[in-house]
Amino acid sequence: MKKFFALFLAVLMIATCAATLSACKKDSGTIKIGLSGPLTGAAAVYGKGVANAAQLAVDEINEAGGINGIKLELKAMDDANDKTKIATNYAALVDWGMQVSLGCVTTQPALEFKTLSKADNIFFMTPSASADAVRAESNGYQMCFADKKQGVAAANYVNGLNLTKIGVFYQSDIDYSAGIYQEFRNNLNTGIEVEVASFTEQTKSSFESQVTALSDCTFIFMPIYYAEASLFMTQAAAVTTDIETYYGCDGLDGLDTVLDLTTIPQAITMLTHFKADAENAKSFVSKYTAKYGSDTLNQFGASAYDCVYAISGALKAAIEAGEEVTAETSASDMCEILKKQLNGGYTYTGAVTGTGTVQWTTDGFVNKDALVHVLKEATAQ
Repeated sequence: MKKFFALFLAVLMIATCAATLSACKKDSGTIKIGLSGPLTGAAAVYGKGVANAAQLAVDEINEAGGINGIKLELKAMDDANDKTKIATNYAALVDWGMQVSLGCVTTQPALEFKTLSKADNIFFMTPSASADAVRAESNGYQMCFADKKQGVAAANYVNGLNLTKIGVFYQSDIDYSAGIYQEFRNNLNTGIEVEVASFTEQTKSSFESQVTALSDCTFIFMPIYYAEASLFMTQAAAVTTDIETYYGCDGLDGLDTVLDLTTIPQAITMLTHFKADAENAKSFVSKYTAKYGSDTLNQFGASAYDCVYAISGALKAAIEAGEEVTAETSASDMCEILKKQLNGGYTYTGAVTGTGTVQWTTDGFVNKDALVHVLKEATAQ
């Protein structure tokens, strides 16, 4: 009898352990969405905006009944915009039971995430990692414009301004800035003279020489991030130049969090897919600011909000088309279901980015309208 009881206890312990491990991998009842982004550090305004907006979308979808009754669950991990943290974050998210992902917020971490997720065939749609290479594998998609698209759109905009000379200020040692710059030059009218000044990670403590080099240009295109743009604009404002307008891409989002724009006499504009005062964005802005305030309100967060709704909508469309989607659907199966929808012409309507309608090309790049956002008008000098 003692032997039987001991055997019974052993079997019970094994069963309990197995159940515990299973629970660690996947809690029943929710579809789990993973995210890695900079919640601390210099790029935290991006990561916090993404995490907040994604959670807002998850909460709204759950309150509305989820995906045919299946609730969503979001887990955001901090990578501090450091690609060396991605392997650890990714492993933790997989162990948590991630079935679908928003990938990473910034490009270099996203490139690491792309490689890891390919092996497990986990679908991701990044809201803001814009490098073309992020979309190199079939399981990856973007809600933001890829760098190539931003470069082309920026060139098209400048081509229509009837300028004969412009300045360009970019960072030569990061894919984001160099990639946009190259596509911009490839698509810029050949009749426009271009004065170029650049910098690297090691030389960005002062831009006095670059300000001098571009001082006779009235229009400066700067496909860089807001911290570096802030320093250039501040140093340029302290000296006499001919600069009248700064024009950037999505990296300028957040500029007003580190710089008092009223101290800059020039006009500051940017290519964007999100304008807070656009009709299709007003409801999101109202809900976001009511819950999180305005400090982290940016296009990165708006894009993440759209990511969650697009994924939810694509899964609902798949169910209507006869696919089986449950809380227990494996990550790989979920990936194939979502790819079939997005590659098959699924249209996400009601977007807060672009003009409200989003589709994807068969190679995973987003297809929506680009906008020009005026951060501030020029002030009298």
